[in-house]
Amino acid sequence: MSAFEHFDACYDAIVVGARCAGAATALLLARGGARVLLVDRLSYGADVTSTHALMRGGVLQLARWGLLDRIMSEPTPAVRNTTFHYGRESVTVPIKAEHGVTHLCAPRRTVLDRILVDAAREAGAGVHHGVGLESLVRDPNGHVVGARLRDVSGTTVTVAAAIVIGADGRGSTVAKQVNAQFYKGTVHASGCVYGYWEGIEDSGFHWHFGDGVAAGVIPTNYGQHCVFVAIPGNRFADTFRGNAEAGFRAVLAQNSPALRDTVSRGRLAGRMRGFAGATGYFRQSFGPGWALVGDAGYFKDPLTAHGMTDALRDAELLARAVLDGSARSLACYQQERDSLSARFLEITDGIASFGWTLDEARALHSQLSVAMKAEVEHIARLSFPSVLAA
Repeated sequence: MSAFEHFDACYDAIVVGARCAGAATALLLARGGARVLLVDRLSYGADVTSTHALMRGGVLQLARWGLLDRIMSEPTPAVRNTTFHYGRESVTVPIKAEHGVTHLCAPRRTVLDRILVDAAREAGAGVHHGVGLESLVRDPNGHVVGARLRDVSGTTVTVAAAIVIGADGRGSTVAKQVNAQFYKGTVHASGCVYGYWEGIEDSGFHWHFGDGVAAGVIPTNYGQHCVFVAIPGNRFADTFRGNAEAGFRAVLAQNSPALRDTVSRGRLAGRMRGFAGATGYFRQSFGPGWALVGDAGYFKDPLTAHGMTDALRDAELLARAVLDGSARSLACYQQERDSLSARFLEITDGIASFGWTLDEARALHSQLSVAMKAEVEHIARLSFPSVLAA
């Protein structure tokens, strides 16, 4: 039986991509009364590459949407402090209670994305996995008026919509088909390898910086810690080619012998995973009948572990714009996103350069903290219509 038997002929919005940003956008649109179709070519609950860490802004939004308790009940460890290690020196920052947020967290994407998708479905969105975008449908003036979709059996259907939203990542099909232009980019990219380790006792977030290397320890679900190492992207292939785990352990030892010893006492669950790196960008994220959200429209290096927080923030900004429905609302969405993100993009590029001394790395993180605080204040000031709550 084709999934399309359960589709309607017309929606207010089609969201392509049911990962973090797409599922959150569909959820808020559906809660706002829009008729939403959410599709994803991947299966329900599929895992994806991620740093997992959610900063205060993301936790604040999940709480406001009524989803934080669900995430923490998985169970997801509550993170009550974060420690920055610069060589042999370390600075621990306790997570103070602000805007109702008393802790951070780092849910696996198999947890976070699933909960967001479930909430979107509960709010009335039509949710279908194993369905991807084949092509956009345009009217004679070039205005996007729907999408042609294909399921895993190869069956296609054309569905009309007032707007098609691309939440389909850096290689966004929506972005390619509307020829969305890049207009601000970065220079540097870090390459990283990570795995999930059991039997590690470290609590809180730990971020380690050494001479030309970085690493992190992030407590997540299933009694595991996500442990990553990062180096300049141009060294990725030579360092990890042939034996990713050997390269991982070598970089870990170069960064911090103490961290190497801690990880050595644990057990790797599953395989190592890698990301060779990609430079950051802003991309034109709205046009007649279409919009982009998440990595499809804005991406920065994962070394500052702020991507998922950005994705949740931008999902709300875009949903508000679509529900507003005014001619300028989508342009204002992009302007607001860029205003909040420009400093993050610049600081992250500096950190991803690995061209810093340890004192300079500390100064960059201080600047990042200021930008994060401004972002949280902005999110907290947004009026929150009760219709968007759980």
